[in-house]
Amino acid sequence: MTRSPLTRLENQCGSMRVVILILALMLPLGLSQAARPGSAVEYLGGTLVSLSPRTMGWLITTDPDSLVFNSRKSMLRVPYERINQLEYGQKVDRRLWEAVLLSPLFVLSKKRDHYVTVGFELEDGQQQALLFRVEKDDVRGLLVSLEARTGRKVTYQDDEARKAGK
Repeated sequence: MTRSPLTRLENQCGSMRVVILILALMLPLGLSQAARPGSAVEYLGGTLVSLSPRTMGWLITTDPDSLVFNSRKSMLRVPYERINQLEYGQKVDRRLWEAVLLSPLFVLSKKRDHYVTVGFELEDGQQQALLFRVEKDDVRGLLVSLEARTGRKVTYQDDEARKAGK
């Protein structure tokens, strides 16, 4: 039994509609990643009194002269030539509460928090430090960018951090 050209054309159009639908659904995902201004971070603390601990924001490394932390309430610029320390570490926890509340299988999984410390010197010679918690998907890109912009190597707290940061 042979199909008519019209039936074949209808099947091709149906397949094309599926492809277009899939692409249309995937487009916002790609745009959301492209539209991000930098690495999503949480400022946890440090030596600067001008920033409040537990401040969510973006760490931007695309500025050619300065590392920029931008949050809703404030913006901080640290010239790359003043940065004298870069450190990366992790905190690994078992998911005990999830295991108790949801499923014992959570005992087998680990939760990792990623931390980046940026040390720098003010014009008057005072040493300062900033501690950020970084999203898992942003760690590698942030570390590579900081090394390239500052000319300094990242110090890793341990071998686990070195594996995750590379």
